[in-house]
Amino acid sequence: MQFCDECGSMMHTDGEQMVCSDCGHATAKAESLSTDYVSTERQDDSDVIETTEDANFEGKPTDDTVRCDECGHGIAWYTIKQTGSADEPPTRFFKCKECGHRWREYS
Repeated sequence: MQFCDECGSMMHTDGEQMVCSDCGHATAKAESLSTDYVSTERQDDSDVIETTEDANFEGKPTDDTVRCDECGHGIAWYTIKQTGSADEPPTRFFKCKECGHRWREYS
């Protein structure tokens, strides 16, 4: 695996060059590189979670098993974070998809 000298992202082969998936920086021809390199598809960012206060999307959506205390809506965004020590269960943070109310649930 080779990483870009400019931005640090993973590079992939493109013809006879190694090209950065993010910034497009190109390096030496692939034929001069070791055969240990493996080409992969572009990195997927679908698992990235927005964490700003005004973000419309924050985490993964729940099914209809939670209820917002403010509006009664049954679907919320949620994230799971380890807020205590490693031997304690994680905390689930919710944000209602309808009204934006936030709450947490301890396991």
